[in-house]
Amino acid sequence: MNALDLLLTRQSTPRLAAPEPTQEQLEVILNAGARVPDHAGLTPWEFIIAQGEGLDKLGNIFSQAAERKGCDEAFIEKAQNMPKRAPMVITVVAKIQQHQKVPVLEQQISAGCAVMAMQQAAFAQGLGGIWRTGALAFNSDVNQLLGLSSDDQIVGFLYLGSPVLKAPVKAIKSGQLHARYL
Repeated sequence: MNALDLLLTRQSTPRLAAPEPTQEQLEVILNAGARVPDHAGLTPWEFIIAQGEGLDKLGNIFSQAAERKGCDEAFIEKAQNMPKRAPMVITVVAKIQQHQKVPVLEQQISAGCAVMAMQQAAFAQGLGGIWRTGALAFNSDVNQLLGLSSDDQIVGFLYLGSPVLKAPVKAIKSGQLHARYL
Protein backbone atom coordinates (compact mmCIF):
# COMPACT_ATOMS: atom_id res chain seq x y z
CA MET A 1 0.00 0.00 0.00
CA ASN A 2 1.51 3.33 -0.98
CA ALA A 3 1.52 6.23 1.47
CA LEU A 4 -1.21 8.28 -0.25
CA ASP A 5 -3.54 5.29 -0.48
CA LEU A 6 -2.98 4.69 3.22
CA LEU A 7 -3.69 8.30 4.16
CA LEU A 8 -6.78 8.56 1.96
CA THR A 9 -8.38 5.18 2.75
CA ARG A 10 -7.54 4.59 6.42
CA GLN A 11 -10.63 3.91 8.51
CA SER A 12 -11.34 3.31 12.17
CA THR A 13 -12.52 -0.23 12.76
CA PRO A 14 -14.72 -0.49 15.85
CA ARG A 15 -15.54 -4.22 15.46
CA LEU A 16 -12.39 -6.27 15.96
CA ALA A 17 -11.69 -9.95 16.53
CA ALA A 18 -8.77 -12.34 16.80
CA PRO A 19 -6.17 -12.71 15.68
CA GLU A 20 -4.30 -9.79 17.19
CA PRO A 21 -1.18 -8.45 15.52
CA THR A 22 1.65 -10.95 15.30
CA GLN A 23 4.90 -10.09 17.06
CA GLU A 24 6.35 -9.00 13.71
CA GLN A 25 3.34 -6.78 12.97
CA LEU A 26 3.48 -5.34 16.48
CA GLU A 27 7.14 -4.42 16.01
CA VAL A 28 6.21 -2.48 12.86
CA ILE A 29 3.35 -0.77 14.71
CA LEU A 30 5.56 0.26 17.65
CA ASN A 31 8.35 1.43 15.35
CA ALA A 32 5.87 3.59 13.44
CA GLY A 33 4.77 5.13 16.73
CA ALA A 34 8.36 5.95 17.63
CA ARG A 35 9.00 7.74 14.30
CA VAL A 36 6.63 10.67 14.85
CA PRO A 37 7.70 14.32 15.20
CA ASP A 38 9.52 14.69 18.50
CA HIS A 39 10.97 18.13 19.29
CA ALA A 40 14.27 17.82 21.20
CA GLY A 41 14.19 14.02 20.95
CA LEU A 42 12.30 13.67 24.24
CA THR A 43 10.38 10.53 23.18
CA PRO A 44 7.49 11.75 25.36
CA TRP A 45 5.44 8.56 25.18
CA GLU A 46 5.03 5.11 26.61
CA PHE A 47 3.17 2.21 24.99
CA ILE A 48 1.46 -0.20 27.42
CA ILE A 49 0.40 -3.36 25.58
CA ALA A 50 -2.48 -5.52 26.81
CA GLN A 51 -3.39 -8.85 25.22
CA GLY A 52 -4.52 -12.18 26.65
CA GLU A 53 -4.42 -11.90 30.45
CA GLY A 54 -3.30 -8.28 30.05
CA LEU A 55 -6.81 -7.44 28.80
CA ASP A 56 -8.23 -8.82 32.07
CA LYS A 57 -5.73 -6.72 34.04
CA LEU A 58 -6.68 -3.59 32.08
CA GLY A 59 -10.37 -4.39 32.63
CA ASN A 60 -9.70 -4.71 36.38
CA ILE A 61 -7.99 -1.30 36.33
CA PHE A 62 -10.96 0.22 34.50
CA SER A 63 -13.53 -1.33 36.85
CA GLN A 64 -11.57 -0.34 39.99
CA ALA A 65 -11.33 3.24 38.73
CA ALA A 66 -15.07 3.28 37.95
CA GLU A 67 -15.85 1.88 41.40
CA ARG A 68 -13.65 4.51 43.09
CA LYS A 69 -15.49 7.21 41.11
CA GLY A 70 -18.79 5.95 42.52
CA CYS A 71 -20.18 4.69 39.21
CA ASP A 72 -23.16 2.35 39.21
CA GLU A 73 -22.78 -1.44 38.91
CA ALA A 74 -23.79 -1.46 35.24
CA PHE A 75 -20.97 0.93 34.31
CA ILE A 76 -18.44 -0.90 36.52
CA GLU A 77 -19.25 -4.13 34.66
CA LYS A 78 -19.08 -2.33 31.30
CA ALA A 79 -15.68 -0.87 32.25
CA GLN A 80 -14.41 -4.36 33.15
CA ASN A 81 -15.29 -5.59 29.65
CA MET A 82 -14.14 -2.57 27.61
CA PRO A 83 -10.68 -3.94 26.80
CA LYS A 84 -12.21 -7.15 25.45
CA ARG A 85 -13.64 -5.29 22.45
CA ALA A 86 -10.37 -6.21 20.70
CA PRO A 87 -7.66 -8.85 21.11
CA MET A 88 -5.03 -6.15 21.80
CA VAL A 89 -5.16 -2.70 23.38
CA ILE A 90 -2.20 -0.36 23.46
CA THR A 91 -2.52 2.43 26.01
CA VAL A 92 -0.51 5.39 24.73
CA VAL A 93 0.70 7.73 27.43
CA ALA A 94 2.25 11.17 27.04
CA LYS A 95 5.21 11.05 29.45
CA ILE A 96 5.59 14.73 30.18
CA GLN A 97 9.05 16.13 30.85
CA GLN A 98 9.85 19.65 31.92
CA HIS A 99 11.71 21.27 29.05
CA GLN A 100 12.54 24.88 28.33
CA LYS A 101 11.70 24.66 24.62
CA VAL A 102 9.10 21.89 24.44
CA PRO A 103 5.78 22.75 26.12
CA VAL A 104 3.47 20.13 27.62
CA LEU A 105 0.95 20.47 24.80
CA GLU A 106 3.60 19.72 22.17
CA GLN A 107 4.61 16.57 24.05
CA GLN A 108 0.96 15.45 24.26
CA ILE A 109 0.49 16.11 20.54
CA SER A 110 3.60 14.06 19.80
CA ALA A 111 2.15 11.14 21.76
CA GLY A 112 -1.13 11.61 19.87
CA CYS A 113 0.79 11.47 16.59
CA ALA A 114 2.21 8.14 17.80
CA VAL A 115 -1.33 6.75 18.17
CA MET A 116 -2.21 7.83 14.64
CA ALA A 117 1.01 6.44 13.16
CA MET A 118 0.46 3.13 14.96
CA GLN A 119 -3.11 2.88 13.71
CA GLN A 120 -1.93 3.59 10.17
CA ALA A 121 0.81 0.95 10.46
CA ALA A 122 -1.82 -1.56 11.58
CA PHE A 123 -4.12 -0.63 8.68
CA ALA A 124 -1.24 -0.89 6.18
CA GLN A 125 -0.66 -4.47 7.37
CA GLY A 126 -4.30 -5.48 6.85
CA LEU A 127 -5.28 -5.11 10.50
CA GLY A 128 -8.02 -2.99 11.98
CA GLY A 129 -7.86 -0.50 14.79
CA ILE A 130 -9.70 2.25 16.55
CA TRP A 131 -8.37 5.05 18.77
CA ARG A 132 -10.59 5.48 21.80
CA THR A 133 -10.40 7.84 24.76
CA GLY A 134 -13.39 8.53 27.01
CA ALA A 135 -13.49 9.39 30.70
CA LEU A 136 -11.10 6.60 31.70
CA ALA A 137 -8.28 8.24 29.71
CA PHE A 138 -8.56 11.23 32.04
CA ASN A 139 -9.11 9.33 35.27
CA SER A 140 -6.40 9.79 37.92
CA ASP A 141 -7.16 6.35 39.38
CA VAL A 142 -6.46 4.71 36.01
CA ASN A 143 -3.15 6.60 35.92
CA GLN A 144 -2.28 5.50 39.43
CA LEU A 145 -3.27 1.86 38.84
CA LEU A 146 -1.14 1.81 35.65
CA GLY A 147 1.82 3.14 37.66
CA LEU A 148 1.86 6.51 35.90
CA SER A 149 2.85 9.82 37.42
CA SER A 150 0.40 12.65 37.97
CA ASP A 151 2.06 14.56 35.09
CA ASP A 152 1.47 11.71 32.62
CA GLN A 153 -1.57 11.86 30.34
CA ILE A 154 -3.20 8.95 28.53
CA VAL A 155 -3.82 10.20 25.00
CA GLY A 156 -5.59 7.11 23.77
CA PHE A 157 -6.37 3.44 23.91
CA LEU A 158 -5.54 1.90 20.53
CA TYR A 159 -7.70 -1.18 20.04
CA LEU A 160 -6.17 -3.55 17.47
CA GLY A 161 -7.20 -6.79 15.81
CA SER A 162 -8.68 -8.22 12.66
CA PRO A 163 -11.62 -6.32 11.18
CA VAL A 164 -14.96 -8.09 11.57
CA LEU A 165 -16.48 -5.99 8.75
CA LYS A 166 -14.89 -4.12 5.88
CA ALA A 167 -15.61 -0.45 6.48
CA PRO A 168 -16.45 1.66 3.45
CA VAL A 169 -14.01 4.42 2.56
CA LYS A 170 -15.22 7.55 4.29
CA ALA A 171 -16.50 10.18 1.90
CA ILE A 172 -15.36 13.75 2.47
CA LYS A 173 -18.40 16.00 2.41
CA SER A 174 -18.43 19.56 1.23
CA GLY A 175 -17.29 21.85 4.01
CA GLN A 176 -15.52 19.10 6.00
CA LEU A 177 -12.02 20.19 5.10
CA HIS A 178 -12.19 23.49 6.99
CA ALA A 179 -9.35 24.88 4.93
CA ARG A 180 -8.94 28.48 3.82
CA TYR A 181 -6.32 30.71 2.29
CA LEU A 182 -5.01 33.94 3.75
